[in-house]
Amino acid sequence: MHFIEIYKSVQGESSFAGRPCIFVRLAGCNLRCSWCDSEYTFTGGHRLTDEEVIAAMEALAPVKLIEFTGGEPMLQERELVPLMERLLAAGYELMIETSGERPLDRVPKAVHKIVDVKCPGSGEGGSFRMTNLDHLTKRDEVKFVIAGRPDYEFARAFVREHDLAAKAGSVLFSPAFSKTPSPERSTANALLDPRELVEWMLADGLDARLSLQIHKYIWEPQKKGV
Repeated sequence: MHFIEIYKSVQGESSFAGRPCIFVRLAGCNLRCSWCDSEYTFTGGHRLTDEEVIAAMEALAPVKLIEFTGGEPMLQERELVPLMERLLAAGYELMIETSGERPLDRVPKAVHKIVDVKCPGSGEGGSFRMTNLDHLTKRDEVKFVIAGRPDYEFARAFVREHDLAAKAGSVLFSPAFSKTPSPERSTANALLDPRELVEWMLADGLDARLSLQIHKYIWEPQKKGV
């Protein structure tokens, strides 16, 4: 597989936020979201064997939570799935962050899936593979990155129409972040004020969780490898 980086930090999003985590960032993505903060993953990277990846993880011990991210990790499904199975057997707790554009039926059930349904403001609306809804479990989370009111209304309708609160463990609403943030570690870099998003969620009584990218408040927003 082709990788961009493997590093240790704290989980920045989802219900796992704040937990120490090893991030395995794979190269390549077939989408081009308008607010993407990982464009450096689109090309390049270096090839590693499973043994080299596992050795890198062991060097970051004792952390046992691992997230596969990208880019889009499911573009390398053929090699990724056997690696995940091997890591699960070794006692690791696994997460995968994916756009949901690729089929997810082969992801091992024990892996926590964070599935991103693209809103219209991303420029990739409609890319979500609807059959992936059939493969959600209560250990999984569905995320909507929201840049404004139209994105919110899309996400609200999607959550209600597909009864996501019953299908997944959590539904996440995350304010989109500027691609060119200032060095300030503040909500001023968000494209949508989190307070405004919370007010909408409360007014509608949505069974959803506000998800902030807390690593962008712990470190400078443009810092990589954290």
